Amino acid sequence: MRTRLKILVSAYACNPYRGSEEGVGWGWVKAIARNHKVHVLTATYHRADIEKALPGHPELAENAVFHYVPHKPWDYRPTKGWRFIEGSILKPIMNNAYRLWQRDAYRLGAELHERERFDLVHLVTYVGFRFPGHLWKLDVPFVWGPIGGLENTPWRLLPMLGLGGAVYYGGRNVINSLHKRFLGLPKRAFAKASSRGAVIAATEGIRREIRRWYGCESEVICEIGTPGEVAADLSIRQPGEPLRLAWSGLHLPGKALPLLLKAAAMLPADVDWRLDILGEGPCTQAWRRQAERLGLNGRCTWHGWLPREQAVALIHGSHVFVITSLKDLTSTVLLEALSQCVPVVCPDHCGFADVVTDECGIKVPVVDAAGIARGIAHAVERLARDEVGRRAMAGNALRRAADFTWERKAERLKEIYQQALSSTCAAFVKPGGEKPAKEVARSVNV
Repeated sequence: MRTRLKILVSAYACNPYRGSEEGVGWGWVKAIARNHKVHVLTATYHRADIEKALPGHPELAENAVFHYVPHKPWDYRPTKGWRFIEGSILKPIMNNAYRLWQRDAYRLGAELHERERFDLVHLVTYVGFRFPGHLWKLDVPFVWGPIGGLENTPWRLLPMLGLGGAVYYGGRNVINSLHKRFLGLPKRAFAKASSRGAVIAATEGIRREIRRWYGCESEVICEIGTPGEVAADLSIRQPGEPLRLAWSGLHLPGKALPLLLKAAAMLPADVDWRLDILGEGPCTQAWRRQAERLGLNGRCTWHGWLPREQAVALIHGSHVFVITSLKDLTSTVLLEALSQCVPVVCPDHCGFADVVTDECGIKVPVVDAAGIARGIAHAVERLARDEVGRRAMAGNALRRAADFTWERKAERLKEIYQQALSSTCAAFVKPGGEKPAKEVARSVNV
């Protein structure tokens, strides 16, 4: 069987200079193109950035052809108006625009398939399960993933998100559950991918949800990859120096920075610490007021958004990176921190649970708001009092980051593609036989 394939990739979000979904799409396209010839369907508004970046990526320029689906008046583009819609209750308008784009992408993809005769199709972004598009209808194996979006926010955690956050995420839970049960297009796409193709889940939790709702097995590959630049050494905490904590993200209810603020307020008086807060957003002012009420202002520095080089340098100079997100897949900043030799404290859920081990960080049990805050406080105090242990975790953090390189993903994809082409079984795991625990662990560490 041929190992170098011709693949049609759908990556609506794909941009070399952006994070989030755009960064995910770009990373996966590069990983696929390491070993295969790829034709990429993407949104027109990425064209200028992609063409600017390609000269610096000769392997990608040689192995990838980008096709920009013709822009229609109703298609999304990153204007002020569309960004307002994206972050408001009007987001269904954006979702519908994406559906229409997928319809046009299918038409273009079908035309390309007639000419190129692809070996298989791979849908990469958006990663959400609701929008599989129509490319799975082509007469070749269909690989779908990484897939996210299936997990609900635990109801017991909603009160800590404030009224607006609780209403938003509670409503999302209801809609999510209805979509998993009733949306027909994802069911058909999952059926195609599991019988003639492959399903890739972004996290172990998503894997369980796919099995529960769609009856098919999936491989687990983290949707994000280790950044190219990694630290050469770790940050040493000198005697008498405060423990430097770092937090980064959009200032939105789901990122739940107040959990860290409450945890910091619980720390014993003899634990000296400082907190650097990156990012900004709608919650910034409310969070700053909360820090003031808790008497933390003198120890917190609010940096806003920094240029990437400065942000990475700040994270590298910290002693502990704290994540408080209540709704995520695997936050990009998690691998940023690990690659900078910084141990991570995080909730034991979402993609964090898959990536963080006891050797490189501390996972806090997800109980309720007070319990998570206490858990973070205990973790921070432990690291503050044990510099030797913290340094050991810092060294292990860099080794753990190496498990998630794009090169590792590229090799794993080679295996998945060959299985998709050679097998018509309903899943990678045969009925009646679960993967051994060690094999499941390996499938997560990609």
